[in-house]
Amino acid sequence: MQQPAFWQNPAQQPGLFARALTPLSILWQKATARRLEKGPWHSVGVPVICIGNINIGGTGKTPMVIALAARLRDMGHKPHVVSRGYGGTLEGPVRVNERKHKAAQVGDEPLLLAAFCDTWVAKDRHKGALAAVVAGADVILLDDGFQNPTLAKDVSVVVVDAVAGFGNGRVVPAGPLRELVETGLARADAVLVIGGAKARARFKQRWPTGDLPLLEGALKSLPTGIDFQGLKVLAFAGIGHPEKFFATLKSLGAEIIQAEALADHQPLTDRLMARLESDAFFKGAQMVTTEKDATRLPEMYKLRVMTVPVRLELTDWEPLDAILAKAGIGAKIIPE
Repeated sequence: MQQPAFWQNPAQQPGLFARALTPLSILWQKATARRLEKGPWHSVGVPVICIGNINIGGTGKTPMVIALAARLRDMGHKPHVVSRGYGGTLEGPVRVNERKHKAAQVGDEPLLLAAFCDTWVAKDRHKGALAAVVAGADVILLDDGFQNPTLAKDVSVVVVDAVAGFGNGRVVPAGPLRELVETGLARADAVLVIGGAKARARFKQRWPTGDLPLLEGALKSLPTGIDFQGLKVLAFAGIGHPEKFFATLKSLGAEIIQAEALADHQPLTDRLMARLESDAFFKGAQMVTTEKDATRLPEMYKLRVMTVPVRLELTDWEPLDAILAKAGIGAKIIPE
């Protein structure tokens, strides 16, 4: 969804729309609180790490799940990701196979995650986690689900975009939040803010997290052997903040002839792709998109569209390592 501009107003100046919608926000808050209080908060016998958010829309959870899965494997663990498979049709639990499944079946994010880690989709996250444990998982990475009461969490990391922050600090529909910041952070073990150094500094000034550990990171493009310097591109992205992808392309030296900001998870239909391909042809540009969007491409376009892979780099893993160790998720001794 394209977020309304007033969601980013300063908290002290929310504007007429935010004030008018506040009664509906209060109803949303109460419904969320009742759901969390009711539970059932199942345990599955292995630690559960939730990578979630307070904001509606994308904040960078998927790159964090990829990075943490690699970290856990290096520590000797066998992590499996469990996701509800937003946008997918399969009820689950089903183990995602990147060669067999389509984004329309399992969702684009699980399809991307499956290339890096064993990944399950299940509308019932408890059943998905149980299936993962039976299959050998010794740690569950819960992709999203911070407000879902199905599974008990051993560690919860709230991910936030450094530029967007927590918006105007209000709950939907008056603002971009699923719950109030103070309410959500009271259940969190750490906050991860993703963005450039200056944006992270502004976030820390505007949204102090008190004693809660603050992790910092930035998305870095991976070298692909493609020289983007001066390359004319038609860029399109259906992620939480498409402008971040466009900024990445500019930083690589690409000349963006046309930028298409699509809705998050928007289907890449044959009709849409035919229009984009036609625009690119007449403007002499190369079509470029994100890794996540590439999972939704129709088969005939997969070799015609370039992708720019990015990975999350944390400035310091030590605070999170300490949180994991306290939860019993430390490095294992691997026999030689």
